[in-house]
Amino acid sequence: MKYLPTRIGSVLFGAGLLTAAGASHAAGQSNEELQRQIAELKAAIGVLQQQVQGQQQGQVRQAAAADVAASAAQDPTAGQAPSAVGATEEKVEVATKADIDGLRTDIENYKYEQRRNRETKTALTTRGTTIGGSVQARASGQSPATRGGTSSTASNRNSSFDIPQATLNFSGSLYRDYSEGRNLDYRLAFAYAKNSPATDGSQLNVTDAFVRYSPLPTLTGLDDPRLTLTLGQQQIPFGLEAQIGEELRPVINNAQFLGGLGVGTRQIGLIVRGDLAPYVDYGFNYRAPLIEYAIGLVNGSGPNKSDDNNGKDWIARLAFTLPVDYYSLLRELKLGVSAYKGKKNLTTGTSTTVVGQGKRERYGVDLYYNHAPFGVTYEYAEGRDGVAGGADVKSRGQYVTAFYTWGEQWVASSRAQAKYDDYWPKSYQLFARYDIFDPNVIVANDRSKIATAGFNLFFAETTKFQLNLNHYQYDNPTQRSVKEVLAQFQFGF
Repeated sequence: MKYLPTRIGSVLFGAGLLTAAGASHAAGQSNEELQRQIAELKAAIGVLQQQVQGQQQGQVRQAAAADVAASAAQDPTAGQAPSAVGATEEKVEVATKADIDGLRTDIENYKYEQRRNRETKTALTTRGTTIGGSVQARASGQSPATRGGTSSTASNRNSSFDIPQATLNFSGSLYRDYSEGRNLDYRLAFAYAKNSPATDGSQLNVTDAFVRYSPLPTLTGLDDPRLTLTLGQQQIPFGLEAQIGEELRPVINNAQFLGGLGVGTRQIGLIVRGDLAPYVDYGFNYRAPLIEYAIGLVNGSGPNKSDDNNGKDWIARLAFTLPVDYYSLLRELKLGVSAYKGKKNLTTGTSTTVVGQGKRERYGVDLYYNHAPFGVTYEYAEGRDGVAGGADVKSRGQYVTAFYTWGEQWVASSRAQAKYDDYWPKSYQLFARYDIFDPNVIVANDRSKIATAGFNLFFAETTKFQLNLNHYQYDNPTQRSVKEVLAQFQFGF
């Protein structure tokens, strides 16, 4: 509307011309005609003047509203902005130099306080680090009584309180790829262990210490295969239970063959893990790789030790999962095979002198089925160990576990809801396990059998209560059977 004054000038100029023309040609026009033209020009000028006044009032209202909005932004506690009609009458306050200096002082004080709290009350690392861990508190009772210690002054006992495990771990990324997820991660974990022979002290030993790299993208979708390279001390990919962390195992005591065959210990080396041809159901965020594989090269001497011979041990695992949708009864049906092949040092009698090297081989097959609320796991493992001056020793172990779970902790709709602190919906689990281990199949009466009935209560994401009833039986007629009750509370942080 900036052209309105120009239009008014044009009209006035035209009026002047008409007046001049009327004076010069008065004889040719009547007085009535001239008066009519003058009246039309006055009416046009009046309309244009009203439009100019309206435009000026609108600009005043906009300027006043802008001033009020700026004042409200500087003072959020101020009342409602005045209406547009009365905005022109509001007095706009202007910040003084003292006001600005005070605001700057408040900001600097806030920055100092935040920096001081971070330096004095926050654990700082050079890399992004997540700290976690778990603690187990256990009460046990057994019949008949067992000896309470290794010294000659110890007496028999039927019950005890123990801290069987406490772990502390640190994990994070040395390099994070935000575009494709080719990350370089690390993990360092420690576990509490009692001194042996038993004293008043304990030890904190390194369990996991490795770096892991993902050469394939992990952020491109669930349909893509996965691949990781892990270098350092880690769990080995043998069977099912050997790969589960201590804090996640459903049974308080491990399967017997994990300790008997040594596949439950960590090893130091390089292990490659990956999968192929995953079946994906995006509706339930369900991913089931058709093939999972792992192959590794390790020292074979156990955790926190250098290699004790010139050979390396090989590990390989292959697992197949049925490619069925989420609602299929065969969902999560997996069959796996594992192999471990290496060398170990041979000694004679109680001597520690190495007289040669013999085989150390482990083979296993496992079956996993978990279709909520039912689930079954089965593992069979066999070991072959060389002996100095004798035939190889063959050992064998197996277990089967059946469980029934109900509750909402693992239901996707419940997990997606907002939670406060460590609260999660409760879940409950009943299970039964039968475990057999034979350390030497050619020796009679050396098998041990454990029947377990258990209950697990998951009442937080990191916290659970476990109750196990164990019955130990031995083929050796001189060894009495044992009944045991274990109650364990486990919490993580």
